Amino acid sequence: MAFIDYYKVLGVDKTADDKAIKSAYRKQARKLHPDLNPNDEEAKKKFQELNEANEVLSDPEKRKKYDQYGENWQQGAQYEQARQHQQRSAYGGGGYQSGGFEGFGGDADFSEFFTSMFGGAANGGGRQTAYRGQDLNAELKLDLRDILESQKQTLTVNGKQIRITIPAGVENGQTIKITGHGGPGRNNGPAGDLYITFNIANDPEFKRQGADLYRIIKLDVYTAVLGGVITADTLTGKVKLKVKPETQQGTKVKLKGKGMPVYKKEGEFGDLYLTYDIALPINLTDRQRELFEELAKLNTNH
Repeated sequence: MAFIDYYKVLGVDKTADDKAIKSAYRKQARKLHPDLNPNDEEAKKKFQELNEANEVLSDPEKRKKYDQYGENWQQGAQYEQARQHQQRSAYGGGGYQSGGFEGFGGDADFSEFFTSMFGGAANGGGRQTAYRGQDLNAELKLDLRDILESQKQTLTVNGKQIRITIPAGVENGQTIKITGHGGPGRNNGPAGDLYITFNIANDPEFKRQGADLYRIIKLDVYTAVLGGVITADTLTGKVKLKVKPETQQGTKVKLKGKGMPVYKKEGEFGDLYLTYDIALPINLTDRQRELFEELAKLNTNH
């Protein structure tokens, strides 16, 4: 019976921490889960190996034992069998059981290598391997106005209604995890998780960068030259702006606090930056053309 490199099965380094091991397991489990490969025996075998590797490397005691014996596992197995025999004798016979896997049992669920090293048969019985449910992914489409305030929304996932809170200022592409609302576990295993990714649609008028907003606003040439007061739209309503005389093309104005709410920071907002795009007049009347010609002459004489 061959030694099984559990680190290789999970695709992690021997120095991998618990977080890396968990991440590697989840990534592969999504691809190999029996629910996604109902008639694929090879995928089923790999999924079993994956669960076996995860159960060993995610358990500090079992991982320590596995690292201790390594490829010399046969000597370790002989030592463990002798130790267990002594303990059973000390307890008066068959009442003692060595530590197996909670929720797992039956040699059929594990490799010979595993049962030799960890005494999988000690759990005995006809229990089947407990499989964690599949993680599910969902996408929620929103626009900028939907995330100006935190709101609750009810989603239907796998026929079940789930009420979630959408935080104000959530970013496009951001993902949140709803624990335990993924696919159901098998053989009393835990349910998977639900991952919701937010798809924030582009706004035709406002461009978002973090919590700040940017918008181009048209300004007629007369107001640009002479100055005046204009009304501009923001995501939360209209505001009046004072335009300085002789305002130039591309001039930027900052409206403090008129941007998006800052994610997870109550009462904080980004800014709105307006860029003036000066519109030249068209369809001039004869009188308007005369006046512009006079202005041109004055400018030339000047």
